[in-house]
Amino acid sequence: MDTTGPDTARSDTAGPDAVRLDTALREERAARARSLVERMAGERIAAVAVTFVDTAGVTRVKGVPLGAFEHAAAWGVGATPVFDAFGADDSIAATAVANPTGDLRLLPDLDRLVALAAQPGWAWAPADRWTQEGAPHPGCARLLAARTVDRLAAAGLTARAAFEVEWVVYRGTDGEPEPAAPGPAYGMTRLVELSDFAVDLLRALAAEGVDVRQFHPEYTPSQFELSVAPEAPVDAADTAVLVRTTIRGVAARHGLAVSFAPSVADPGVGNGGHLHLSLSRDGRNVFSGGPGRFGLTPEAEAFTAGILRRLPALLAVGAPSVASYLRLLPSHWAGAYACWGRENREAALRLVTGSQGEETTAANVEVKCVDQAANPYLLVAAVLAAGLAGLEEGGPLPEPVHADPAGLSDDERARLGAQRLPTDLATAAAAFAAEPALTAAFGPALTETLLAVRRAEAEAHGGRTPAEIIAATRWRW
Repeated sequence: MDTTGPDTARSDTAGPDAVRLDTALREERAARARSLVERMAGERIAAVAVTFVDTAGVTRVKGVPLGAFEHAAAWGVGATPVFDAFGADDSIAATAVANPTGDLRLLPDLDRLVALAAQPGWAWAPADRWTQEGAPHPGCARLLAARTVDRLAAAGLTARAAFEVEWVVYRGTDGEPEPAAPGPAYGMTRLVELSDFAVDLLRALAAEGVDVRQFHPEYTPSQFELSVAPEAPVDAADTAVLVRTTIRGVAARHGLAVSFAPSVADPGVGNGGHLHLSLSRDGRNVFSGGPGRFGLTPEAEAFTAGILRRLPALLAVGAPSVASYLRLLPSHWAGAYACWGRENREAALRLVTGSQGEETTAANVEVKCVDQAANPYLLVAAVLAAGLAGLEEGGPLPEPVHADPAGLSDDERARLGAQRLPTDLATAAAAFAAEPALTAAFGPALTETLLAVRRAEAEAHGGRTPAEIIAATRWRW
């Protein structure tokens, strides 16, 4: 993972809570939108998909016809706060925001506006959510991520991030769907089976300005993975949404269906959504060139240790579905144990140093125990908040783990502190509720809503078999 390049989020509305949408800012946004509308009209764009990701990790959308986009850019698009309480199955959790009154405004980020290459006539922009009074909505995940990046900047640090995207391609959605590429794991056969789809996908992403670094078949039948270049954290979350939208759009044009769900077969390896993260101070990557193990600086160790200590609580954000725990199994490269290690794919935190000579640009930490049911903005915010808490606490990382923790004795795991992560959503939610670094970062309203949605998800699937859970969740992400 390259860590060079710009390191500030591009959102033109995100910022501290003191920022308000006043008349001058609205007029500025309207003027910008007018020029964008002229350009889009020349590209035969008919409408803009304005999206946000809810607490359950589902991307929700409001479509704005091109003629209405200038007004939407200045004044936003209406959306009920109840979306915060939506579950992945579209149920509504019992929480304070789940009432029919009130409204929010979706403000599209004009810097991220892009024509969707797989959906001719459509453009896309991610949204920040604001109140009708022009104040940031406390439940907006994207604004939370931006505020957490601001906290990091106040500590003199900048972050670079990237999400890996894994998905399974099917022929049809009825019953037990048929894998579209049954060739062997990581096999060239599988790439041949879906060659046209793959080429069209890569061309579409290039047209949208997405910097793809790697594309390959993965382990599960008909599973693929795509890696992109690192960006500022909010941009990385935006790109994760855009990449998944584009994958789905290209697949639809080929008569295929895709699933990003955490678990798609029992038994089997599910779809991860690993987060890569690096930090820089004064332009220097703190994950390399230091006096610690593998070149870590004390700052990198403290930051990573903060994440490591909070992994059980972080699962409530990064593994937010009952299906997530069908994926989070030992010896499945899912990171089921709270430990870290250099290039250890069974550790929940994998230190990636890169090859000798590229450490200064490549070194980063990969959070492996998370999946694509996660809201990427909430996940960025939570991981950064955990790392910031680690910086405040100070201290080095424990001893690294150089093997599959599941193959170690109980005594050896205890010596290394390699504890099994929560095995169900309810336990992860309880850990989040008890973690002040995360609840303080999220704030009372978002904390209450997140916990209500997680508890409702756990209750909804109580008593279901793995096969029933997979069937109920396969097409939700």
